[in-house]
Amino acid sequence: MLKEERFEIILKELNKKKKIRFEDLAIRLHVSEDTVRRDIDILHRNGLLSKARGGAILREKDPLTFHDRTSFLTKEKDIIALKTQQFLKNGMTVFMDGGTTVCAVVAHMPLDITLRIITNNYSVVPIAQKFNHVELILLGGTYERDLAVTSGLTTCYEASKYIADAFIMGTCAINPEFGVTSVSLTDGETKKVMVQSSKKTIALASRNKLHQSEAFKVCETDRISTLITDLSSDDPELDPFRKSGIRII
Repeated sequence: MLKEERFEIILKELNKKKKIRFEDLAIRLHVSEDTVRRDIDILHRNGLLSKARGGAILREKDPLTFHDRTSFLTKEKDIIALKTQQFLKNGMTVFMDGGTTVCAVVAHMPLDITLRIITNNYSVVPIAQKFNHVELILLGGTYERDLAVTSGLTTCYEASKYIADAFIMGTCAINPEFGVTSVSLTDGETKKVMVQSSKKTIALASRNKLHQSEAFKVCETDRISTLITDLSSDDPELDPFRKSGIRII
């Protein structure tokens, strides 16, 4: 069977079932799981689907609602969260925006850390309660249930009052050519203000967010100081970002 024929079958199965697993596809296509993984990688890089743990999901299902994403790519989020800890130092003021990966970062912080977190991510509140030395500043605005964040003019105005040592940014999509983009105009505007009001921006992106782009511009890649992913830092998939001068973790 030609590679192009496999691609067609994979996309048809995905449209039918919404989510597919490597092992099921291997049986369906009479090829090895390694071959299926390579096919999925190619389709993912071309924006035709999104990679998920053990398989793939429809591109249109990413981003999912906040509730859906809490159980999506959990292992990958934990890897990113642990890698991020080295950038959180006592005494820092840090912006954190929406997303379940950001929640994972907070959950993995050392209990004795002294930090000021400024966020529009209200799901951080119950997680942060166990940290006695974390000052949590919540930004007002209109609450968006699907993203579990506040957004709008009030959110942006309140965020602009601060200068943060770092912005720990959850990303919807990051692309070497188009930079960081968002699926929501209001969410994108919040991120933009946080980038402008931070000394450095650290972008968190699981592999399904890489080489993707959405409708609303946040910033160019040169505004990102560090990109943290669940991939190994020397993974060839990260080479285009490396060439942009971004530090890869």
